[in-house]
Amino acid sequence: MPVAPTAALGHDGQAMDLVHLRYFRVIAEVGNLTAAAKQLGVAQSTLTAAVKRLEEHLESKLLLRNPRGVTVTPTGRALATSACEILGMVDEMEERIRGLECGDAGEFVIGCHESLGAYFLPAFMSAFLAASPGIEIRVWNGTSAGVREAVIDRRVHFGLIVNPLPHDELVMVEAFRDAVALVGRVDGLAAPGSREEIESRLRNSPLIYAGRVDQCQQIVDTLRGMDLLPERLLTTGDLGLPRPWCSRAWAWGSCRGAWPTTATRASSW
Repeated sequence: MPVAPTAALGHDGQAMDLVHLRYFRVIAEVGNLTAAAKQLGVAQSTLTAAVKRLEEHLESKLLLRNPRGVTVTPTGRALATSACEILGMVDEMEERIRGLECGDAGEFVIGCHESLGAYFLPAFMSAFLAASPGIEIRVWNGTSAGVREAVIDRRVHFGLIVNPLPHDELVMVEAFRDAVALVGRVDGLAAPGSREEIESRLRNSPLIYAGRVDQCQQIVDTLRGMDLLPERLLTTGDLGLPRPWCSRAWAWGSCRGAWPTTATRASSW
């Protein structure tokens, strides 16, 4: 098994080579320098030199020679046990870091508004989690402006946002054109009828919309310009609320109908 040279500091402040620990772990397991050298693919003299360096560094006898090979001393046994633990953590760390580079391990935070998450994340999450079991996903909720700032501040890796403002540190990809439409129940306020009947229903029924969303405000302004704006306007902070309210057939509502923009820091790619 190939090993890369690396080192850690011992109790005396001098470097302890992790490769020597790997060598010693195998020697302790097989109990024979010749067999260990064959298993590691190195010369026996290399193992002898490594053990000598460890003994000098720790100021302790680690191996005793015998006719059948070597006997591990109590100090050597303690070192072998610790080496297994340390090297196990090193191997795990290397695998985790390599996984982050390959994109199949680690933790990622997705930021989005609650209404966006409710409508657009379920299908993505189910497919992504099935395809990438080694990646842990967390969802961060906030307004689009808040998600944008969280991506810039590195609290969020990827953000789903609408009406994005450009930033030098962001990479923005337009997934779909965002759309907000006026909706009502087909058996209620949006039931078939003449133009005059539909316009009358619109004027005389409450309109529910997210006042902070530009597209909703544009719909309100358009209705006002057409003299179709209802007298009763109910504003919410969430695009997810108008849809279930409209399903009760007592109001019109402005709801989202398309995928927004995704944003991530340029330096995170």
